[in-house]
Amino acid sequence: MRILIIHNHYKEAGGEDTVFFAEANLLEEHGHEVRKLALSNNNVTSIKQKLEAAFGVIYNRRSAKLIEHEIKAFKPDVVHVHNFFPLVSPAVFYVCHKYKVPVVMTLHNYRLICPSALLHYNGKVQLENVHKVFPTDAIRKKVYRNSAFQTASVVLATGVHKLLGTWQNKVTKFIVLTPGAANLFLNSSLKPKSEQLVVKPNFSEDMGVGEENREDYYLYIGRLTPEKGIETLLKAQQLNPFNLKIVGDGPLRSMVAQQAAKQPGVEYLGFRKREEAMQLLKKAKALIFSSEWMETFGMTIVEAFATGTPVIAANIGGAAHLVQHKYNGLHYTPQNAQELAEQIEVLEQNPVLAHELGKNARTTYEQQYTSEVNYKLLLQVYQSAIGQKEKLASTTLVVEASF
Repeated sequence: MRILIIHNHYKEAGGEDTVFFAEANLLEEHGHEVRKLALSNNNVTSIKQKLEAAFGVIYNRRSAKLIEHEIKAFKPDVVHVHNFFPLVSPAVFYVCHKYKVPVVMTLHNYRLICPSALLHYNGKVQLENVHKVFPTDAIRKKVYRNSAFQTASVVLATGVHKLLGTWQNKVTKFIVLTPGAANLFLNSSLKPKSEQLVVKPNFSEDMGVGEENREDYYLYIGRLTPEKGIETLLKAQQLNPFNLKIVGDGPLRSMVAQQAAKQPGVEYLGFRKREEAMQLLKKAKALIFSSEWMETFGMTIVEAFATGTPVIAANIGGAAHLVQHKYNGLHYTPQNAQELAEQIEVLEQNPVLAHELGKNARTTYEQQYTSEVNYKLLLQVYQSAIGQKEKLASTTLVVEASF
């Protein structure tokens, strides 16, 4: 099978970039012909380039020509889009439709139904935009990068294509990462057909099971941003002092570093390469996944499962689905530092439970999140998309012949 994988990198690397490369490598390892077409926001530096990107969010002609060239040269059986905003633009779906190539798109975030992309701003989860074709109030609130202009560009790009029927008619399959995310998209202004949505989680390579006897610390790995629940995590550590190591970088770096300097038991390690972070994970008593927005997934949770490390997670979004309370981890109410502190205490007082949770975490990984399991699921999505496109083409020919 020939697969063209398209992605628009953000200025700061994130989980979507990781999945883009991981799935491409997985397909290549199984003998498929894979071509990666990637654009990057880092290449947009001049005023002219920024204006071109802004005015091309609805349909970028330059990107359309580039994609058309790739399709003609590579002749893919299927095109898989990870992120099209802003440089690729929805032009990708029209070019693929023109050449009758089925399109699969992974919904890594909520941008198509909320310009914030996170369903989280002003310090809390916000669902007010989910059912609006043009959520203009979001522009006034500057929900995307605190910019009215940039928010307006997202509202315009997604809204126009809702009216044009792009999402229903030009995308063959949408991959959603959890059943909860599927329900949210299904009952939104996106209005996808139910058969368009396929639940397929992300996966993690097998890093091996961690140490049997864990060291005396809990671990946070991730971006240091408000929606990640960093403040709740630090408050919990104050309420019930435990040894906490924090790995990551982001806008709240200074705050975290200051708290670590004066708060006994807190150690801020800054950014660490993935290999280093995984070694820390293998020695930790548990991973704390404190995110307070409705994450579509939770890659660090699956990585923790792979190492046999239990996860203490806020009961929201992807974490609510991935972590099963008292089976492979523990839940607490989002933003509730007291509950988080109590769940830490549960593990502290119950080493047998902690061991059992870690054992079940590894079982969960082996059953659901290995590369082999994921490859089979991904291939099924592609085959379904190709079959659906061929069936539609066949039906079209019959209808045309009848006229």
